[in-house]
Amino acid sequence: MSIINPEIEIVDRSTNSIRYLEHGWPTNLCRWHSHEEYELHLIVKTRGKAFVGDHIGTFEPGSLFLTGPLLPHNWVTDDNLYDPVEVRDVLIQFNPKSIEVSQSAYPEFRELEVLLSQAESGIEFIGFDQKESLERFEKIHKARGLKRILLCLDFLLRLSDWSAIKILSASHLTNDSWSKNYNNMTNVIEYIVANYNEDLRSSKLAEMACMSQSVFSRHFYNTTGNHYCEFLNRIRVGQACAKLYQTNENISKICYDVGFRNLANFNRQFLRIKGVSPRVFRNEARQELAK
Repeated sequence: MSIINPEIEIVDRSTNSIRYLEHGWPTNLCRWHSHEEYELHLIVKTRGKAFVGDHIGTFEPGSLFLTGPLLPHNWVTDDNLYDPVEVRDVLIQFNPKSIEVSQSAYPEFRELEVLLSQAESGIEFIGFDQKESLERFEKIHKARGLKRILLCLDFLLRLSDWSAIKILSASHLTNDSWSKNYNNMTNVIEYIVANYNEDLRSSKLAEMACMSQSVFSRHFYNTTGNHYCEFLNRIRVGQACAKLYQTNENISKICYDVGFRNLANFNRQFLRIKGVSPRVFRNEARQELAK
C-alpha cells in the first residue's frame, strides 16, 4: 500500500446523486484511494487498522466514519483473525458540488457546514449505535430518487448533532498535497513504514532524501502532517495494537519488536496516542472479541 500516492477512484454520478455500496473481505475494493465524494462508511464485521489521511487507528464492527473529498483512506482487516466475510462494509457517497449548489439555493443546507468541514480531516463517530446505522443504511439502499436524498440528509443531520466525535487526520491530505513537490520523499516514507522496527535516524533518512536535516524535517511535516518522531511513534503504536490482541506475547517483547528501545517510553507513547495503557488496550480488545 503506497501511503503517498492514493489511487484516484472515479465515481459514476450519471444515475444517482447518492451512491450506495457494500462489499466483503477480502476484495480489491479495499485499497489506499481517494475520490471527490464525501463518504459515510460503516464497518459491519471484522477488526483491523483504519488509515485516513495521516491517521492510523483501529476499527471494529459498528465503527462509523465520514471522509471528505480527496482525503485518502483505507480499512485493512487483520486477515489472520478472520475467514472471508460476505459483507464487511456498507457506505454511501455524495458529491460536494451537489452540496454547494444546494447551499446556494437553500440557506438551510448550511446546517451541515460544520460537519462537512470536519469531514475534510475525517471523522469517527464514537459510540454511535450500530443497529441504528444499519437500519439507516438499509433504508437508503432500498430508496430511490428524492426519497434516498432525504434519507441521506436526515442521517447527516443526526450525525451533525452527535457530540462524541474524533477528528482523524492532522492535516487535509488531499491527493495534491500528498504528491505535489514531494516525489523525492516517497521512497523515504515508504521505507519508514516497511522498516518501522529498525533504528531509523533522521540523519540517515535526510541523506536518503538528498536533503539537509532541517530541510528534511520541514518537507516531512508538510508531506505527512506530522513531525518525523510523531509519525514513527504512531506507526509503531499501531503495529503494537495489532500484536496486543492478535498474540499472547509479553508486552515488553512487543515494545522491542515494534522498534521502541525503552519500555517506559513505549508505555508513555502508547498512553498518549491511544488513551489507555497497552495492558488495558489488550484486555478491552479481547473482551470485545469474546462477545
